[in-house]
Amino acid sequence: MNSADFGESPSTACVKHADYMTFLLTFPTKVMRRVSLFIILAAVLSTANAQVPDYLKASVDSDSRAVRRDIPFTNVYRRALEAGTRDFTGQPGPNYWQLETDFTIEASLDPSTQKISGSETIQVHNNSSDKLDRIHLRLDHNLFRGLVPRGGSVPAENTDGMVVTRIVVNGETVDLNARRPASRRGGPQPEPSTYVVGLDQTLAVVYLANPIEAGTTATVEIDWTTKLPGGPNGRGHRMTQRWDNYLFQPTQWFPRLAKYDDLRGWDTQVYLGPAEFFNNFGSFDVKINVPNGWIVSGTGVLQNPEEVMTEEARARMDTVLSTDDVVTIVGEDEQKTAEGESLTWHFVADKVNDFAWATSDRFVWQTTRAIIPEKGPIPLHMVFLPERAHLFEFAAERSRHALEFYSDLWAPYPFPQLTLQDGPSAGMEYPMVINSNQGAADHEVAHEWWPMMVGTNETWYGWMDEGFNSYMNILSRAHSRGEEADLTGLGQSYGNVSGNEEEAPSMYVTNYGGNMYGFQTYRKAPLMLAMLGGLVGDDKVQDAMSDYTHAWAFKHPSPWDYMFFMSNALEMDLGWFWYYWLFTTESVDGSITDVNARMNGATVTVHQDGQMPSPIVLEVEFVDGGEPFRTEWPVSVWFEGDKTFKAELAFAGREPSKITLDPDGRFPDRDPSDNVWEKPE
Repeated sequence: MNSADFGESPSTACVKHADYMTFLLTFPTKVMRRVSLFIILAAVLSTANAQVPDYLKASVDSDSRAVRRDIPFTNVYRRALEAGTRDFTGQPGPNYWQLETDFTIEASLDPSTQKISGSETIQVHNNSSDKLDRIHLRLDHNLFRGLVPRGGSVPAENTDGMVVTRIVVNGETVDLNARRPASRRGGPQPEPSTYVVGLDQTLAVVYLANPIEAGTTATVEIDWTTKLPGGPNGRGHRMTQRWDNYLFQPTQWFPRLAKYDDLRGWDTQVYLGPAEFFNNFGSFDVKINVPNGWIVSGTGVLQNPEEVMTEEARARMDTVLSTDDVVTIVGEDEQKTAEGESLTWHFVADKVNDFAWATSDRFVWQTTRAIIPEKGPIPLHMVFLPERAHLFEFAAERSRHALEFYSDLWAPYPFPQLTLQDGPSAGMEYPMVINSNQGAADHEVAHEWWPMMVGTNETWYGWMDEGFNSYMNILSRAHSRGEEADLTGLGQSYGNVSGNEEEAPSMYVTNYGGNMYGFQTYRKAPLMLAMLGGLVGDDKVQDAMSDYTHAWAFKHPSPWDYMFFMSNALEMDLGWFWYYWLFTTESVDGSITDVNARMNGATVTVHQDGQMPSPIVLEVEFVDGGEPFRTEWPVSVWFEGDKTFKAELAFAGREPSKITLDPDGRFPDRDPSDNVWEKPE
């Protein structure tokens, strides 16, 4: 998915004194003006600090800090621990459960009106111990109505949204126009009835007169229509879903059942546009009717190639798993499909959390293969407009590398195929489908692991999806060049952002992330994982992440599950680490404040001015130019609350010439320049 820009507003200070301002404005050079201004600011700050009352000094300039070492809990996670659906191992608890939803959908597209008409049946498997007296429906296309809450994205066009014309639950037809029954205080209450509210919003609620009992399966039938928005003015992925009437890229195009889980029950976050999804796993059996000559690609495996593909195209498809070459299944000037006034393309997918597709009467269809560990070759499809072929020149190569590399890094790619779909959205992911060309191919393929395999809650905790993805992209990019991934400086760089008032903590709901949504969601987690690699080693972090992927495949982990799993896998008490990185926007801000160097040793005074602690890592270079010496003190040296530590170093017969704190740049630091001591000339 696309990432938003984030900015950093510099702090400013004003010196309100007419004589000084006149002096600065008339000074001969800009350099000297700048030097003079620094002197003035230093004087102002020094004076202000001297005027701080004693009772405020501890909160303004303290020599000590309280280091928090535990992980904050929410009420919902405490209840999950008590219920045994989650536990402190970070594995799914012994009583873990999740709802499953199986969809059967029949839909047709009319290119002349740009409308999809559909009918679906959802089998709702209530695997919980709860009686469900309502169901929540996600109607994401109502975002295009213009009369609903929206985030930063701007749809290309206002439409009528997702128009639901029929709902039936377990054979009972829902009155779409019924009002909520009025209750009377102290009087007789109305008889239970089945009705729906919110059909004009992105989240609707169907109240059930006959609840869905625990351990049973309910059937929900829905008919609807929706127009796909198009035009030049859309901003943000998923906000434009067609080019005129010759290419359609439907996403979130059908009514979905909202997620129901052991933590919060129904997920009632409305769809705002920028943040993404949290869906139930299940199966899809989808039939899509389009005019003759329109190629359809999508989630799942095509069930009826003999009905929709030409004989020549089918013969070419039979060759793709035996070669790394890119095979053209349907070329630009060839007959696109089998004969018939209209054709129905039939796809089936199992253990997926969504379904997306694309169609055009101009598509070129090419296929190659990727070889997945423990599975073997799978087809890798690309459908694109012929005039955009240059954007797919390296798409197969990059997607194949991503599939194979991430399969080896985390867990084997679990699905039977992958398709790259051309269209107005060039950076978005769905199960077995990425709306991407070669530009975002690596990033979007990575999403097939999270959230398509490990079902993270992107609406609440986007860093578990986009952030992990950004980290693995760094690894993949280096591997594709035959290099080792270099994470030097990543953790340290967070010091440049920490303290920005616009940054929301990672654990703040992504749906409302604000102006620094892009940093909160995409960019911070790689910095966090780089620091974790500085604590235990990058290989150990990646091995633990692989184990986490296997443990939570096709399940729905929370941040607490991840934190506990990683701490257990790495056999470390990392409560302090998770607290400061995920629940705060604090940094380490370390420095070397004094060095007493001598032959055979040195006393190095290290100061940490931020609230986040870190280990002390020192690298010593010597006058003799020999092998540098590196030593480390654990993070626990700060747990008593001191901000200053005297590190005693010993090295027989050698004189230090340079000492560097945090030489690999793993710990957040506002000013790395004060991390270095050099022997005076």
